[in-house]
Amino acid sequence: MANKEIIAKKESEVKELAESLKSANLILLVDYRGTTVEDDTKVRKDLRESKATCKITKNNIIKRALDLNGESGLDDLLEGPTALIYTQEEYLSPLKVAYKFSTNHENYKIKGGIIEGKVMTIDEIVTLAKLPSREELLSKLAGSLLQTISKVAVAIDQVRIKKEAEEGAPAPANA
Repeated sequence: MANKEIIAKKESEVKELAESLKSANLILLVDYRGTTVEDDTKVRKDLRESKATCKITKNNIIKRALDLNGESGLDDLLEGPTALIYTQEEYLSPLKVAYKFSTNHENYKIKGGIIEGKVMTIDEIVTLAKLPSREELLSKLAGSLLQTISKVAVAIDQVRIKKEAEEGAPAPANA
């Protein structure tokens, strides 16, 4: 009887995880071996703030959940301790959190993942994580536009000053 209960519980866990991962924009597999509890607590807090979930579960359950969704591209990465990071929201913020944490903590390594349904290599993930955030890009665009508008305003003011100077000067004698 106990075996059937355990199997039913694991099947339920797999289905629940598969349902969460089905609509995820980001699924990251991370090796957290050697990470302290304090560091783990901090990265989980940062991930929650970026609307992502960090879950530590058995590799077999992660594999079965991914298989249930038709994803087998990460099977070879499911070795050793694995933390699963996923979000249904925009993926760049949690990706940046995980990457930044991995650069500051040698024990924390991103193994690979799926972004918007596409299996990504570690190099592709790192490239995306290094991109400026949406807010950074918008502020750079606003700064560029403001600089251009300022230059146009100065040029128009110079034209106005020149016109006023010409109107105030006596008309040429030949006219």
